[in-house]
Amino acid sequence: MTLLDTPSMDSATKARRAMIDSQLRTSGVTAPFVVKRMGEVAREDFVPASAKGVAYMDRAIPLGDGKALAAPLVHGKLLQEARPTADDHVIVVDGGSGYLAELVRPLAGSLKVLTPEEALAPGRGGKKADLILIDGAIEQMPDSLVKRLADDGRIVTGLCHEGVTSIAAGRKSGKNVAFIPLAEIGIPRLAAFDKPKGWSF
Repeated sequence: MTLLDTPSMDSATKARRAMIDSQLRTSGVTAPFVVKRMGEVAREDFVPASAKGVAYMDRAIPLGDGKALAAPLVHGKLLQEARPTADDHVIVVDGGSGYLAELVRPLAGSLKVLTPEEALAPGRGGKKADLILIDGAIEQMPDSLVKRLADDGRIVTGLCHEGVTSIAAGRKSGKNVAFIPLAEIGIPRLAAFDKPKGWSF
């Protein structure tokens, strides 16, 4: 690292600390493992160069092609609710940034990252997930993803209902997952999981 790098590194570190103190802690995201991971992972590494200066703002950052990095509070709440452990095989459905997967990586026993398109495709067998995290708001949970979840496995995601988004958690029972909405919050929608639009006259 050169001397020229020092100011930007200091600025990012301060911004990360401010994010934790003014966005996470004040909104109930206080679990030590969440605070630790979000203090370690540099959000500025997951946005375009033009957005590095605003990587810690309290709103979503567009990444292009309809993708976005959700606001820090969204990831904090997702991670705190999910509580991944070393016993968990985790699937992260990535919203386009890779940030959530990086937060989860050292916490899980194993991790598989899927694009929304891969999540919608039929699975090819293999180990089922104990936990699925979806980095975005979905209108419907596809059967292809439910089948990747172990019996009594848990899922934490954003839900989109009539344009309102919220954090939600669910467990698999039989062939279905029942969700409980936890908190309304602005979450980038994953269009790949939209319900088919019916005809209107």
